[in-house]
Amino acid sequence: MSSTSVWVIAFARRIVGYRRGMRFRSGAQLDTSQVDDRRGMPIGPIGGVVGGGGIVGIIITIILLVTNGGGGGQGLTVGGHQGNLATDCRTGADANQRADCRIVAVVDSVQQYWSTVVSGYHRAQTALYTQQTSTGCGPADSAVGPFYCPSDETVYLDLGFFSELQSRFGAKGGPFAEAYIVAHEYGHHVQHLLGTDARVGNDRQGAASGSVRLELQADCYAAVWAHHAVETSFIEQLTSDDVAQGLDAAAAVGDDRIQRETRGRVNPETFTHGTSAQRQRWFSTGYQSGNMTACDTFSTASL
Repeated sequence: MSSTSVWVIAFARRIVGYRRGMRFRSGAQLDTSQVDDRRGMPIGPIGGVVGGGGIVGIIITIILLVTNGGGGGQGLTVGGHQGNLATDCRTGADANQRADCRIVAVVDSVQQYWSTVVSGYHRAQTALYTQQTSTGCGPADSAVGPFYCPSDETVYLDLGFFSELQSRFGAKGGPFAEAYIVAHEYGHHVQHLLGTDARVGNDRQGAASGSVRLELQADCYAAVWAHHAVETSFIEQLTSDDVAQGLDAAAAVGDDRIQRETRGRVNPETFTHGTSAQRQRWFSTGYQSGNMTACDTFSTASL
């Protein structure tokens, strides 16, 4: 075979790979011990839900309750509890085929990256659940959206949220949109380990509030991981389409966009997570720099 033919084949494979988008290394060994699978496990009635601290936090809680949305719990594509993660999610090849295995692979990649960057980093668990669960921060249901609980250092995720992201908030979705959300929550874990979350105090609402700064920094941290994702042993490739998915998801959960679509008006005094433009800006900052020091949202006057 001529060198020209080899080049053409390699180029064609690159194009095919580009179209496929985010892919995991087929031989990567997944560590399912980092994910607690609670899907389908019944618990008693919940009298309240955790709010804040997540990709959309209390905003989604209010919106879904007002619109009688229960959060579903069927957005996994494969429904509720299906099999056993330890047996179903062994390799990156499984992650390329199954939505729940994909979350395992993203968690593995995110934590592998941060363990090499943050001194004293220790892993946080991810708990997958259906509709409702108990947490170290109190009872929670699907309406709250994905969130990180600092009390038990766990990321909570009802995979039905990914369907909500598209059907209720107009995001295009996609594998990397999901990865961005998971990485955002692990950004909160990094903040907790560094003590950054303590800087918020009672400054929890407003366009320049500590809460907004914390959330925008978590967006930036998520993108820093994305910049280095292929360097981990789990991710084979990310494309410009993947980055576009992340930016689209970030815009979908902006305070201004959610308020405008659900209330018909925007009130910056009640912002908790930042506008669509701000969330996209800080994601772009993290992705372009690949350096967490570029994510200092607490020191800048211009968010």
